[in-house]
Amino acid sequence: MKITDHISNAKNKTLISFELLPPIKGQSIQGIFNTIDPLMEFNPPFIDVTYLREDYIYKQHPNGLLEKVAYRKRPSTVATCAAIMNKYKVDAVPHLICGGFTKEETENALIDLQFLGIDNVLVLRGDARKSESSFVPTPGGHAYASDLLQHVVNMNNGQYLHDYMDNTEKTDFCIGVAGYPEKHFEAPNLETDFQYLKQKVDLGANFIVTQMFFDVNKYKAFVDKCRANDINIPIIPGLKPLTTSKQLTSLPKVFHLDIPLELSKAVQACKSEKEVKDVGIEWMIQQCKDLIKMGAPVLHFYTMGNPEPTKRIIQGVF
Repeated sequence: MKITDHISNAKNKTLISFELLPPIKGQSIQGIFNTIDPLMEFNPPFIDVTYLREDYIYKQHPNGLLEKVAYRKRPSTVATCAAIMNKYKVDAVPHLICGGFTKEETENALIDLQFLGIDNVLVLRGDARKSESSFVPTPGGHAYASDLLQHVVNMNNGQYLHDYMDNTEKTDFCIGVAGYPEKHFEAPNLETDFQYLKQKVDLGANFIVTQMFFDVNKYKAFVDKCRANDINIPIIPGLKPLTTSKQLTSLPKVFHLDIPLELSKAVQACKSEKEVKDVGIEWMIQQCKDLIKMGAPVLHFYTMGNPEPTKRIIQGVF
């Protein structure tokens, strides 16, 4: 079922969903199941499966030659989605990224997703490799999320890269895109970033999932601006609790967001990491309650492979 249909069928009730990573190389799908099992009591209608592009290191051989070796490689997001759907009978939402794929490889992945009965995709540009200072497109691949979005829209209209045959079936994907209440870090300003989002919606995006944030007023301002500019698709808040004192600096650095002063002071006053986690979870519980009052269609949690904080938050909200 499409994300938009899940939201419509909920009749203004706020839903719960989760995002997780495929298992790392050498690990089985059981690690994913261990993350999902404690959260299934909350009846998520869908679960996102993200994708981290592989990176490379150079291994030096005794003869002095360097070999380019891939690492951080994970099993296919498509395979992980299929396993989740088979075990839990819920919709899986794969992330599609530009980096690491040619247009042909992207199209082949979309054909596989359609064959598996997957109705939703979240299209993203993806991050730069750690070895690169900025995002470098894969030769023959898409450079921007809007290009990837247009590719999916074209397939929904029956337009493939090549004319395979006259009776090629149209796909029917519900397409999600990312939104940034505090601006994408590469955008020169918030207004420019918003125009990029508007372009994606005009191209055919069906829902928006936001970057994590800790100030609900920024989400509200983002939604209000969208509605004032005729962006009327669902806007799903992405959520992750602050659970360690190190995250006071690491989250702003990695995700380019602000930690509210009240929250940072409360964390700095903690005498143990357990207190920090408790403070972060209580903050997120209140944040979720405020979001429900604002009419957020879904509370979407970035679990990062650790279900315990998310479970405590949901139990504290409902």
